[in-house]
Amino acid sequence: MINVIETERLYLRQWQASDFAVFAEINADPEVMKYFPKLLTPKVSDIIASKCQQLIANQGWGLWAVSLKDRSKEHGAFIGFVGFVGLNDTHAEMSFAPAVEIAWRLHKDYWGQGYATEAARAALNFAFTELSLDEVVSFTAVINKRSQLVMERLGMMNTRANFYHPALDPNHRLAEHVLYNMTRQQWNNQLAGL
Repeated sequence: MINVIETERLYLRQWQASDFAVFAEINADPEVMKYFPKLLTPKVSDIIASKCQQLIANQGWGLWAVSLKDRSKEHGAFIGFVGFVGLNDTHAEMSFAPAVEIAWRLHKDYWGQGYATEAARAALNFAFTELSLDEVVSFTAVINKRSQLVMERLGMMNTRANFYHPALDPNHRLAEHVLYNMTRQQWNNQLAGL
């Protein structure tokens, strides 16, 4: 499997110890975590980063750390994560499970510059070309319009099959989620300009 995925401006790579503190900062930021149930403590954030790191070590892919290309450093400055989660990480109670999800979370200093879309395209390419997946899904709270715009820029389709996240109380403001998907055929058509 590929150790580092390179785009025009980014590296999608294995997590490094130096990424953990920045990731904790991201997860403690109320603006970044606006569409998540709660802010994460540094301890919980480190556990998640360690799991991401271990998953990549075990299977060669997962939720990669994303860093800016910087000629002065081997793999640039860490800005967040993007990638997709394996079948075992998709919540078994979701109506579309089993599935492979693509997800992203970036430091707010790097929002609005197309980094999430650029990195997610690279992750989708990996999913369809290297892993030969038939479909990739993405989901977010109905009120998270910003992430839905990224999904649409990627060419993902709104399935119109909204669902209530099984980890949240149905009355929670974030409970209702939209579900987007993309098939390998749609990806190939997009690459071919169809």
